[in-house]
Amino acid sequence: MFNQLDASVARFIQLTAEELELFHSLLQFKKIKKKQFLLQEGEVCDFEAYLLKGCCRSYYLDKEGTETILLFAVEDWWVSDLSSFSEQTPSNMFIETVEDCEMLLINYTNKMQLFEQVPKFEKFYRLLVQRSLGVLQKRFYASVSQTAEERYLAFMEKYPHIVQRVPQHQIARYIGVSPEFLSKVRSNMYKK
Repeated sequence: MFNQLDASVARFIQLTAEELELFHSLLQFKKIKKKQFLLQEGEVCDFEAYLLKGCCRSYYLDKEGTETILLFAVEDWWVSDLSSFSEQTPSNMFIETVEDCEMLLINYTNKMQLFEQVPKFEKFYRLLVQRSLGVLQKRFYASVSQTAEERYLAFMEKYPHIVQRVPQHQIARYIGVSPEFLSKVRSNMYKK
């Protein structure tokens, strides 16, 4: 169960057998059916989840109830509300399973214990956060500099393993357009 996560961690830091054993002891394995919430608006996010299997999405709702999807997470990805988790404050987002999922979760208390007992994990999490921030910055830049068609094509190229797993209306909300507009974009692309 831990092999996939251990390989992911090993890309950033090297751990002893004892450090890995401690890390494993601080994780909780969970199976969650599709269309279940891991987090809802107003709750404090008390987990960071590593996906072993399945797909999740994180999103928020505006005042009119329109979704904006921030992230799709699949195998070998982490999902959480970083701000709510780090500050232990209520979240403004939802995290929901798109498929049946299997994941390993670490709660806030256990993560703080991990940092205290294995300080090199601070480097691991710092590198994850830096990568996430870079992805968000690129996505923000694309949202103001690319057309909807360019964003859709970029999504399909960058995440071909996700395109077949999530509904088109969710991809539309991820790239920042209505499902109807994405349908028109796709229709125009296929006419070319």
